[in-house]
Amino acid sequence: MKLTPELIERSLSYINSVKDRELDLRAEHGRNQIFLVKRISRKTSSHVLCKGNKIPAIENLGVTKDLNDTIDLTDNDIRVLGNFPLLRRVRSLLLANNRITRIDPQIAEVLPNLTTLVLTNNNITEISDLEPLAECKRLKYMSLLDNPVTRKQWYRSWIIWKIPSVRVLDFKRVRDVERKEAKQLFETAKGEPTSLARSISETVSKTFEPGEGMAAAGGANLPKSNLPTLGMSIEEQAKIREAIRNAKTLEEVSRLETLLQSGHIPGTGRQPGDFGQGENEEMEE
Repeated sequence: MKLTPELIERSLSYINSVKDRELDLRAEHGRNQIFLVKRISRKTSSHVLCKGNKIPAIENLGVTKDLNDTIDLTDNDIRVLGNFPLLRRVRSLLLANNRITRIDPQIAEVLPNLTTLVLTNNNITEISDLEPLAECKRLKYMSLLDNPVTRKQWYRSWIIWKIPSVRVLDFKRVRDVERKEAKQLFETAKGEPTSLARSISETVSKTFEPGEGMAAAGGANLPKSNLPTLGMSIEEQAKIREAIRNAKTLEEVSRLETLLQSGHIPGTGRQPGDFGQGENEEMEE
């Protein structure tokens, strides 16, 4: 069922328990049922709720005229968190039990006051898929429980570092010691991202996009690495990425950083540019 202006207009809008106006696109109320909504004082905030309609995409929310504090799209069939109009009033988005795999890079621009985001039980797979949320400067409460991404090794630490405004993640309060450890993992003394941070950022999820891979045969669509190549071959770069991903402690990450800075390739004992030495030696003989 599409999220049409008619569906939005006939959906329940009410003041919830925390005094927010809530638009209900979540519960299936019946096609012809008419809802009576009490008039709301100007001093009372508002919240919007939506469920069970199997809505495939977010659209037409401009008809709400930005009169809501929360939009609840729980239990639908949404794939992309995006396509919002500018909604300055919205502070909370509830999208549990959908099929979201991607987040619109412009989400912070259209939802500038987003504070709470519930994405429980969706299909976000890679940590880098959460990059757009780093621009949501007022985001304090997040839930990503039951997403594949939560099984990634550095998931919680990366979010704490990348989105410093977050206070509660997956219903667990963020502690000061976690912030300190995350900064040590992902940020150098000069304030630049570490190799681990860069490796995570360049790992993209394997979701299909229309036209993706069409030019792969010619090499035009091949992804580019963000790691400095330093004259390394593709195989050497792959070994470095694998070593960084498999690091389990802060000490291992620091050791890999030191090796890379000194020009050594983990797992090979070689330095960039050493390839071809064997052939040169044979030619000299």
